[in-house]
Amino acid sequence: MAEHVGMLLDITKCMACRGCQVACKQWNQLKAEVTTNTGTYQNPPRLSGQTWTLIQFTEPDDFRDNPRWLFRKQQCLHCTEASCAEVCPTGAIQKQDNGIVYINQSICTGCKYCVEVCPFHIPHADRTTGTARKCWLCLDRINDGLKPACATACPTGAVQFGTRAAMLSKARMRKKELEAKGLSPRIYGENELGGLHVMYLLPEKAKMFGLPEKPTKPTGTIFWKWLLGIIPGLALLAGIFGYFFKGKSAPAENTESER
Repeated sequence: MAEHVGMLLDITKCMACRGCQVACKQWNQLKAEVTTNTGTYQNPPRLSGQTWTLIQFTEPDDFRDNPRWLFRKQQCLHCTEASCAEVCPTGAIQKQDNGIVYINQSICTGCKYCVEVCPFHIPHADRTTGTARKCWLCLDRINDGLKPACATACPTGAVQFGTRAAMLSKARMRKKELEAKGLSPRIYGENELGGLHVMYLLPEKAKMFGLPEKPTKPTGTIFWKWLLGIIPGLALLAGIFGYFFKGKSAPAENTESER
């Protein structure tokens, strides 16, 4: 079995240069999007089928008294317990042996189930392809022994890539360094949803960066999607049994009527 890969996003080192955004667009040949200024430097305003990684700018509640931005690289976190893969009715969303969650575009039907259940709101439907799309951690580059494009482009070391075990070790060492400076950092993704393959080192609470403090799988939605998925199969079986049952009964009924 392949060793699980991992990415560490050290928020304390991010300066919002957006080199990772550009590198992602270039490598994956994603189109630029027409946007308008809404009073923030965040651009584009959100992830989409053509934007798979985005530097999010957040103004904290105390911005007026302590003006600052909180930066976060937003992308697929490649959950071990991936809700998107659990609800996909065609099997288009596949978990690779190395931990990457990948959407097979050739069999994705664009049902948007994955869009509905992701606790991080990552997959988005693409109007051009009619499919759901998201970061695939540059699986093609990884298979060739290269780092994801975003990790290669980052000038400050905020985006680091390697094995998940190595990234977790780096996060723990960095956490100790920051604690020695009086900060209270958190490793986000060490245990959440079975362990994320893209982890954050956050200097403040997760909600300050637009992340759920305790991400959970929407089990109710997953159950209903599963139930709806098997109903067509049950209906088919009922039809088959009904056909054979009626087929055996028909001759007897016809014989009786002829008498």
